[in-house]
Amino acid sequence: MRDFWIACGHHLLDRHANGGLVATDQYLKAYFARPELMPPDDACVVERRLHRQLLADPRLPVAASEVAAIGDADARENWQFVLAFRDLLLRHPTLEAAYLATVRSNSINLPPLFINQLVHVILRNALDGCEDPFQLRAAELFFRPQRILPHEHALLLGDEEIIGGSSPTPVLSLMSMLGATTDVQIDVLSEENADSYWQRSDRFDMGLDLTGGGRAQAALANAMGRWISHLLGIDVVIEPLTELHNAELTWYVGLDSEATRIGDQLWQGECLDDRTAGRVLALFRLSFRDPNLNVDAAGRTPAYLILAMNSDQAIRMKPQNLLTGLPIKHLEAVP
Repeated sequence: MRDFWIACGHHLLDRHANGGLVATDQYLKAYFARPELMPPDDACVVERRLHRQLLADPRLPVAASEVAAIGDADARENWQFVLAFRDLLLRHPTLEAAYLATVRSNSINLPPLFINQLVHVILRNALDGCEDPFQLRAAELFFRPQRILPHEHALLLGDEEIIGGSSPTPVLSLMSMLGATTDVQIDVLSEENADSYWQRSDRFDMGLDLTGGGRAQAALANAMGRWISHLLGIDVVIEPLTELHNAELTWYVGLDSEATRIGDQLWQGECLDDRTAGRVLALFRLSFRDPNLNVDAAGRTPAYLILAMNSDQAIRMKPQNLLTGLPIKHLEAVP
């Protein structure tokens, strides 16, 4: 079995009896060893002491007053965020349970950086044993913002951080082992070069052809199914659609903010103008293998999943919507 996404730090984690990820001292120390938390030469005594103590004992309780005593405002904010993240992980038996509790709370108080890192490593666990580079590349949409690559006849995506953009994202890998660059050759994933994905999976420098009817949309559907199964413990069937006519929109999930807005318009019976309709990149139909899971078995299936780009031609998927937006009677967190 070949490894992938090594920089997410999955090898630093333990496994719960049911397969969930368990935070270890090594994993927590990887955060405290990040460059953002390394005290500079002019750091105050409080910051230096805190950093030294947490590298020795990453589970050490830290009072809010101690963080407040750090002299530099930026350093103080960094420590507040990373300690809030650490405490979130330590409050729950697994990273999966911590993530579910966060997205169900409707109040995510952590920067997107931390949430994306959490999605990255949980998805690595959900896809463990996957041998399909297309599914792995498609799954990068869960935690890596994408941008449309200019092309006349295909829907090509590239990693926003790699290809740049109006507001490129920060480095998202936990261990920050690889520097981002805006001068990079993008190879679109294909049958001919798919085997090279294993050597470059942490570089995020392969493009994806998401054209309707192609392999990538089916791969993304499979990745979404494994994500739902891993976190909610339910089996679903997700099918990519190339077109949809005269279907009753009984339930939908927007896979990003723009798609949610479009879904709201359709739900309210509004017609989409050409510009708005052109932002829809992919449409999927989801059904449950166990129909008893439906909120309303008579009228809630199938559910439709919508993926769209925003006005800047960027795709920022929100995988939490797959967990909080489905019409399911009982949602049980993975321990």
